[in-house]
This record gives sequence, C-alpha cells and structure tokens, in this order.
Amino acid sequence: MKVLILGGTGEARSLAAALVERTDTEVVSSLAGRVRNPKLPVGDVRVGGFGGPDGLADWLTAERVDAVVDATHPFARRISASAAEAAKRAGTPLVMLRRPGWSARPGDDWHWVDDLPEAARRLGEFGDRVFLTTGRQGLAEFADCPGWFLVRCVDAPEPPTPAEMRLLLDRGPYTVDGERALMTEHRIDVLVTKDSGGALTVAKLDAARDLGLPVVIVRRPPTPDVEQVSTVEDAVAWLDRSG
Repeated sequence: MKVLILGGTGEARSLAAALVERTDTEVVSSLAGRVRNPKLPVGDVRVGGFGGPDGLADWLTAERVDAVVDATHPFARRISASAAEAAKRAGTPLVMLRRPGWSARPGDDWHWVDDLPEAARRLGEFGDRVFLTTGRQGLAEFADCPGWFLVRCVDAPEPPTPAEMRLLLDRGPYTVDGERALMTEHRIDVLVTKDSGGALTVAKLDAARDLGLPVVIVRRPPTPDVEQVSTVEDAVAWLDRSG
C-alpha cells in the first residue's frame, strides 16, 4: 500500500513514524515548503507544491498512490481543498487527520472571531500591548493597528508588519511558566491566536488564564466534505480499512 501524507504537523510526523515500520506500506510525506527549516518526518519526503488539484491528481495517478492522509495544519484551508478535489478526480481514498480544537476552561476570557481582519478590528477593546501568535503570513492584517506587538513565529515575516513590534523567532513546545514570564515581562494586555489545538502551544492559553488576560481566538476555517479522524491511531485504522 502506498500512502501520501500531506504533512507539516506533529500528527503527520507521528503517522509517518508509525507507518514506516510496516513492511506492507510505502509512505511519502509532502511538505509545502513554507517553513525554512521544518521538522522532517522519517521516511521519504517531498517538498513543494503539486500545481493545484490537477497537478496533484496527476501525481496520485502516476505514482499509483492508494490513499491520502491530509494531516496539514487546521488553517491550511487552500491545501486541504486542493487535496480533496485532487483525490476525488484521481479516485484515491482520502481522510483528514485533524487534532481537536481547544476548549475554554473556568477562568478563561476568550473572544472568538472568524478571521484575522476581525481580530485586528477588535484589538482596541482589550489594550495596547498585544502578544500575537497567529503566524507570519497574516501579519499584514495588523500593520495599521495602533499599539505595541510582541510577534512570535518560526520564520521572520516579510512586510507589511505592525509599526511597533518586537519579533521573537521560536517554536514550541512551550511551558506555562515560560509563557507567563514572557507575558509579564512585556506587560501584555491581550493574547491573539488561532484555534490550532494540540498540546504543543496550549501553554500560552494557560498562562493567559493565570494572569487574567483576554484571548482573541480565530475560529478554524470550514473543512472539505471528507471523512475525518482526530488521532494518529484512528488514521492508521482508516488506512487498514482502505487497504
């Protein structure tokens, strides 16, 4: 069985590690190439795009792929839509592996928004000092916002960016103590993030709760109408059924 994993997440790496141990499965992990030094999964890795749904459909057919697992980031909307369309055209079974989103706990002060522009418009409700952890690709939405920003992302962003900004290049996992100290040091008024889910970066939400800070959270975008699973184990079981 030949499996294509559309990756870039911890779940994708865990799935690749589980599958390469199997003598009856050939695994190829695909990375979009947007992160400069990504964490690579074990096994064969392909970096770069396919050329849209048509290109991916052709690749699936030419490579005789038996199944596709879309284990991309919950906000990789364009890639997921392209994968769903390509799999349909090629007649290749596809499942989406998505970790559950975060759920509020007692003491949380969460404010949900539909997208980054709405998050930027609402910042004035919460204060002047913003901890922005939404990734480098959406920073243009905050370029005209007043106030001071602590921006954390994996790779350096390209302009436009907020005028008053300190850039912190880092990647998780993070600790609650570390996140609390960071927010205290920079006198943060509000945390802005996306509902990425998972344990890798959840510490910032725990720290914000401890400090009594409001959190603006961007909802996940809609997903294609395909079968979904929430764990690596469920993805492996789906592949067994598909094979």
